Amino acid sequence: MKFTLSWLRDHLDTHATVDEICAKLNTIGLEVEGVDDPGARLAGFRTARIVEAVQHPNADRLRVCRVDAGPGFEEVQVVCGAPNARTGLSVIFAPPGTWIPGSDITIKAGSIRGEASGGMLCSLRELGLGEEHDGIAELPEGTETGLSYAAFAGLNDPVIEIAVTPNRGDALAVRGIARDLAAAGLGHLRPWLAETVEGTFDSPVTWANDFPEACPWVLGRTVRGVRNGPSPDWLQKRLRAIGLRPISALVDITNFFAFDLGRPLHVFDADRLTGGRLTICRGAGESFRALDGRDVVVSPEDCVIADAAGVQSLAGIMGGEATGATDETTSVFVECALFDPVRIALSGRRLGLHSDARHRFERGVDQALPVAALEAATRMIIDLCGGEASEVVSAGDAPAWQREAHLRFARVAGLGGLDVPADEAVASLEALGFEVRERDEARVVVDVPSWRNDIAMKMVLDQAPDLSAERAFAAAEGAVAVDSECDLIEEILRLRGLDSIVPVSLPALSAVPLPALTPRQTRAATARRVLAARGLLETVAYSFAAQEACARFGAAPESLRLLNPIAADLDQMRPTPLVNLLAAVERNTAQGYPDLGLFEVGPGFSETGQNQIAAALRSGHASRFPGRAAEPVDLWDVKADALAVLAALGAPVEGVSVTADAPGHYHPGRSGVLRQGPKIVLGVFGQLHPALLAGRGLDRPVVGFELFLDAIAEPKRRRRAAPELSAFQPVHRDFAFVVGRDVAAETVLRAARGAERTLIAGVRLFDVYEGDKVPEGSKSLGVEVTLQPVKASLTDAEIEAVCGAVVAAVQKACGATLRGEG
Repeated sequence: MKFTLSWLRDHLDTHATVDEICAKLNTIGLEVEGVDDPGARLAGFRTARIVEAVQHPNADRLRVCRVDAGPGFEEVQVVCGAPNARTGLSVIFAPPGTWIPGSDITIKAGSIRGEASGGMLCSLRELGLGEEHDGIAELPEGTETGLSYAAFAGLNDPVIEIAVTPNRGDALAVRGIARDLAAAGLGHLRPWLAETVEGTFDSPVTWANDFPEACPWVLGRTVRGVRNGPSPDWLQKRLRAIGLRPISALVDITNFFAFDLGRPLHVFDADRLTGGRLTICRGAGESFRALDGRDVVVSPEDCVIADAAGVQSLAGIMGGEATGATDETTSVFVECALFDPVRIALSGRRLGLHSDARHRFERGVDQALPVAALEAATRMIIDLCGGEASEVVSAGDAPAWQREAHLRFARVAGLGGLDVPADEAVASLEALGFEVRERDEARVVVDVPSWRNDIAMKMVLDQAPDLSAERAFAAAEGAVAVDSECDLIEEILRLRGLDSIVPVSLPALSAVPLPALTPRQTRAATARRVLAARGLLETVAYSFAAQEACARFGAAPESLRLLNPIAADLDQMRPTPLVNLLAAVERNTAQGYPDLGLFEVGPGFSETGQNQIAAALRSGHASRFPGRAAEPVDLWDVKADALAVLAALGAPVEGVSVTADAPGHYHPGRSGVLRQGPKIVLGVFGQLHPALLAGRGLDRPVVGFELFLDAIAEPKRRRRAAPELSAFQPVHRDFAFVVGRDVAAETVLRAARGAERTLIAGVRLFDVYEGDKVPEGSKSLGVEVTLQPVKASLTDAEIEAVCGAVVAAVQKACGATLRGEG
């Protein structure tokens, strides 16, 4: 909400400065967001007159001017390049040291082409006041010299902007702000009374109200014989100061009252209305062109104002272009109505229309003001545009807005934390317009003024369906009473000054702080740290991609298609982050960076819901080291990445099995599924299917994995004993088992690991061989077994016994034989 200091003083009798007003606004809860003071910005500029202007002796396009700028600057020489600089012209003069806002420079005295120049003659553009650039500004002939230009031009009127909370619709009026400041002791509220304009004829336009739920009361009157045109200078300046563009006198008058009294109005061109009757009704799918040039289609949920030709206004939000006032308008019908705030808000949001009228109606306007506001607007129309007014016509009835609120004096200190005497509390409420109905030593009952829609209004409660009607009514009445009492306490405290309330910390809920992150957030952060530590770069991408790209990684159902995508190629919710990662690999490869590793922890979508997935891709070659050539990445690299994340998340890695049923976007013979038991799928890894890479410029293998973080169970929180570190060296033994080609290596490793639980510390696959050195249909698996003695060094016999147990266990589980035997 913006207003000027002079506008505020129309309603507030005060000598307070801008700084004092702003300080008081902040203490009473109307937070000041900014102050624009053009007078301070233009303080250095003054009016002057060119006494003489002659050609510069050393420059064709410059003139040497002798300037009279008033006391202290009666005889100043200024070199000027403006083509309109001439003898006798009244101008704007900037002495040395003046900052020029339009050019962001500070004037200095100096010499230009050998001639002294002690200032600058300015254009309005250089003052930041316009775009004209044909020369210096020309002031009216005979303008007194030495005056402050800001005062001369009426620019010494600061503009204050405040933030208004949604409950304070009354603060969207200059008079409402003045009332608050007066109640806080910063001056006196000037009386305001609308002058009654007697009607001289019956209005040719009348009302019908078919939608009283949305508009309980509507008034109007015709003013004929008006002459529309530009509004007077004072009105234009006020509107421009708060950011509104003056349009015409009739329109500017309605905008003035929206900000002055918080009372939106609308004027129809009466000669362009059809049928002589305006009807408040529901929309019916019609389309009309609003004043902002948009074509609006209204629904039965929208309240509209229509004549015999159709919809002419979206009630309480925006009028129609077809019946708006123009320069040719000679007869107007002025509308002043009350509208349901909730319906206004829903219609505006549904149709995407924003206006000053909607901003006020949806927050609640003064319900007792329509008659006086219509009279005041009529008087201003006649004063500025001429004409004569008809009798007032209406439809509906004035709402029963009268309400009362109760306050227990002890609650001011108990709830508000500030001990305010009862007399002071009552005086504060009376200053704000509340009237005392009853009072005793402990409590007071007040009548709520019509402009405070936020206090003691009926509220909607979501009560239990099985609650009896009697208890539901009592609960609703009690809620209103408690809520209104809290509102009164807030009014008393803010007038005392919100900064006078001693801050009190909330009591601690527990001696031990609650966790800052949920387990889901912690799991994602851990996965990011592990993958970054393994040399992969994190990416952040949209959760949607092209439908064609998503279809390559599984199903792309229509139910996950975006109805209003931000781009044509981002129209599908992605099934996995691999969609975006592969696109990133493709772009980097095209730019000459084929060797890279990328990961993302983000959502993947399916028809069953959303999953959190940690996904990564490696492409090209691994890094080279001295003595080691760069080798292409393979599925073992990404399997190690995936297992490292699982281990960090507390998953039982030793119990994880691998099956060969990976999804179709993986290579069928070079991929696997990580499972915990037969049903829980923890992730998938492997080389991407060659068909997926075809035509993408990727001539090297690309491997990746997906871990489904939501499937990983939280580790059980057990009290762990200190680790028992052995003082004895471990013993490593290698085995080469020949098994059938269809036997999974995981089966061999699990059997070897279970052969001797107390001594075997680890089992690792280090080689797979298929060739002419083993029987056809078989393969050789190289397995390293690590034995870790705890109590004593192992003897040869003990080592041989464990090795025999390993061979026997693998032979029993897989039918394996040692390579070179049998």
